Amino acid sequence: MSEIYIVGVDGTEHSQRAVDYAAARAKAANAELLLVFVLEWSPFSFHTAEELAERHKRREEELDRANAVIQPIAQKLNASGITATTEVRHGHAGELMCEIAEEKGVAQIIVGRSGGSGITQRLMGSLAITLAQAAPVPVTIVP
Repeated sequence: MSEIYIVGVDGTEHSQRAVDYAAARAKAANAELLLVFVLEWSPFSFHTAEELAERHKRREEELDRANAVIQPIAQKLNASGITATTEVRHGHAGELMCEIAEEKGVAQIIVGRSGGSGITQRLMGSLAITLAQAAPVPVTIVP
């Protein structure tokens, strides 16, 4: 069985850099890529039945949009000879990527750095910082 690398994907330029980096490493190591798109979602925001129904509809729309972003990337990688699968989930990105890494026994997690440097990001943290502190496997942060 070959190694698996998780790649964080969100449709941005920095996630595309992570995909490109991961593809080169996967090709060299004959590894597989697991493209992960996490839709940040808290289960505690709404309470009425109407709000919950509307939220469910929005959740399904978000899943459709995420799949529209991630599937073409996977298809392109597969066409180039790299085995790529996808996973789209709702939740906290850092926690879910760590969970997936443990579930799938991945070798490393690769994410792009968004480049934020403001005080808010330093205080609140970012996905890259969360993963660097909490991931059960090595993390590569692509500038």
